[in-house]
Amino acid sequence: MKANRGRDTKPEMAVRRALHALGYRYRVDVRPEPNLNRRADLVFTRPKVAVFVDGCYWHGCPKHYTSPVTNASFWSGKIAGNRERDAETTRLLEAAGWSVVRAWEHEPTEDVVSRVREAIQRRSEPSSGNLNT
Repeated sequence: MKANRGRDTKPEMAVRRALHALGYRYRVDVRPEPNLNRRADLVFTRPKVAVFVDGCYWHGCPKHYTSPVTNASFWSGKIAGNRERDAETTRLLEAAGWSVVRAWEHEPTEDVVSRVREAIQRRSEPSSGNLNT
């Protein structure tokens, strides 16, 4: 278990490098909300965008997750709990005004970067309301 990384995974690093090369700056492995004990992989503070790059095994990817044979009841409960916590984290952050981008580790880096850029651009656009009224 010691070898399992909580941050700086290969998929996360690929997304970070690609975004940095495009000129984006972000915070790494921090709490988007100080009173919420959850850490996002990347946090864009001004547009309030939190990015999570989830591992297929630990977060129960519907495409790649396979239940282990040994100690199956423990692991199925553990993974189900992780998925519930992920959903709760997304709900809490969105309720606090954040845009949440969740990506699986198997997703192409370009696709993840595109979704992050879109989220940042949506949050950075001036309001479409008429200022003259």
